Amino acid sequence: MQLKTLIVDDEYSAIEGLMIRLESFPQIDVIGHANSVDDAVSIINKTQPNLIFLDIEMPEKSGFELVKYFIGNYCPAVIFVTAFHQHAVQAFEVKAVDYLLKPVKLQRLGEAIERASERLSSVVNKQQLLEMRESYLNAQQPKLTNSTKIETLVEANNLIIQDGRNPIQLVPYNDILCIDAAGDYMCVHTQQETFVMRARMKSLEKDTLPADFVRIHKSAIVNLKHVKRLEPLRNSEYNAILKNDKSMKVSRTYSKELKSRLLNNSGYLLSQSLN
Repeated sequence: MQLKTLIVDDEYSAIEGLMIRLESFPQIDVIGHANSVDDAVSIINKTQPNLIFLDIEMPEKSGFELVKYFIGNYCPAVIFVTAFHQHAVQAFEVKAVDYLLKPVKLQRLGEAIERASERLSSVVNKQQLLEMRESYLNAQQPKLTNSTKIETLVEANNLIIQDGRNPIQLVPYNDILCIDAAGDYMCVHTQQETFVMRARMKSLEKDTLPADFVRIHKSAIVNLKHVKRLEPLRNSEYNAILKNDKSMKVSRTYSKELKSRLLNNSGYLLSQSLN
């Protein structure tokens, strides 16, 4: 479906960069852009866009103030675009389609647009979205100012990668297949890409990663959710085969713990391939 699209951001360079990227998607029809919430409201009254790319931290009013304007029959899909990770939980509580960190990668932009198309094409989803968004804004508005709690929730669900030079990146723990060491850096692998962060393996394992992550080697950790099977080798070692068919060696030091955790977490079906 053709998406009438509005871009709201107080920085024109950000608007310009996003418009260039959106040229790659023929279903996107950019009908305007605004530098503030008030300007956006004026454009919305005239054009009724069905998709809005929305910055959060803007002078005078934040992007969340604009979301309040959507209560009622008008309910566009919203994709937040921001340089700050700490608003992610907030964004999804108001039922945003997606949350993109600047600078926006073309692949992530495409995924967000596809989600927006799916949501807008469903009348049922649209009605549910209206009800959920209105319920949240009416009943839970105080949560919008509780930044400490929001940041805690973000950290509970995402690995936060920041090195001081590049924008902060949020990598959902559920998407991470494995992590391996490369000198003083960690390579964080998902199905789509690899992220590099400066960290120590021991610190990640002990202080950061949730319980589903298990050490399999002195320089490697896997996410149990993405282990498909174990293939036995000599001397009580194994190859862990991930769901993307990547093979990782499990040293004998860690093999017993990994096998036990997989059996306990995955039950009978997995146990057939471990016996």
